Amino acid sequence: MNLKGLILSGGKGTRLRPLTHTRAKQLIPIAGKPNLFYALEDLVAAGIREIGVILSPETGDEVRAALGDGSSWGVCLTYIVQEAPLGIAHAVKTAEPFLGESPFVLYLGDNLLSGGIKHLVAEYRQTRPEAIVLLTPVEDPRAFGVAVLNEAGQVVRLVEKPQNP
Repeated sequence: MNLKGLILSGGKGTRLRPLTHTRAKQLIPIAGKPNLFYALEDLVAAGIREIGVILSPETGDEVRAALGDGSSWGVCLTYIVQEAPLGIAHAVKTAEPFLGESPFVLYLGDNLLSGGIKHLVAEYRQTRPEAIVLLTPVEDPRAFGVAVLNEAGQVVRLVEKPQNP
């Protein structure tokens, strides 16, 4: 099964100001390298070689310069501009011409996941569920996306930055 990757590297990074006044939040270094590199390395470790990168018009050139054509990681990168930060679903819709009918891994480029995603991609390839969604509790969910679960623990809705979570 040919999985594609989609890294979201847009947005304005307003919660990280003043660090993001002059750079993309995904390029803020963590332990000596841009956080975005960890996302790319996780996808590569999971065997994903076709990767789309969602960019914002404001920071897209900086992200392109940092990642290049992907050959340093042995991947093919496709850059996709999302004209405005209208959320995750809008980013996926913007990437539809790249994704086509392929199953894909969506990776938030400002996330850092302990242990990577290789085991999750292997589980997906083996069991073929409709989706696997990673969730974590946070102190103030108003600043994040919130998953609404049914009684069986299945995600029935995602709400971005709800005022009343």
